[in-house]
Amino acid sequence: MTETVSAQAIIDIPLNEAWEKLSDISVAHHYVPGLVKTEIITDQRTGIGASRYVYRSEKSYIQETVEEWQEDEGFLIRLHKGEKPAPPFREAWFRYALSPQGPHSTLFIAQMRYDMPWGRLGQWLGSKMAGFVQSTIADVAMSMKLYYETEQPTTSGALKAYKAAQR
Repeated sequence: MTETVSAQAIIDIPLNEAWEKLSDISVAHHYVPGLVKTEIITDQRTGIGASRYVYRSEKSYIQETVEEWQEDEGFLIRLHKGEKPAPPFREAWFRYALSPQGPHSTLFIAQMRYDMPWGRLGQWLGSKMAGFVQSTIADVAMSMKLYYETEQPTTSGALKAYKAAQR
């Protein structure tokens, strides 16, 4: 059973600027909480087939490969490790999508789709993980807004302060 979670944020920059930033897949660690480094591992840096490692520590990484690419709109990446899916998933994808919200702002939508292995146990675990994944996706959307608007990597402290100010 496929689980899908999403979050969105209005980013106060025009769509063309947001796309310029989003299409640089080498900087995920500036706006994805918990990532410490991003490494492009293909000669191709954009478009279908571009691939990167995203690191949670110096040695812990997953691979992300672009499977769909729509100029000025977004892309879909598959999460994996070599030929195998990223643990603990049977399959997982992350979609980044942009749409204009007037001349000076952009709607960003982050969405994660995933399937769990292990039959009924995996379905149960996937449904239990949905809240955690939803919270993580919301943090990605907020962190991306902060990074795009300030042009500074989003720290955990900045994200925490932003979330507190929104309450």
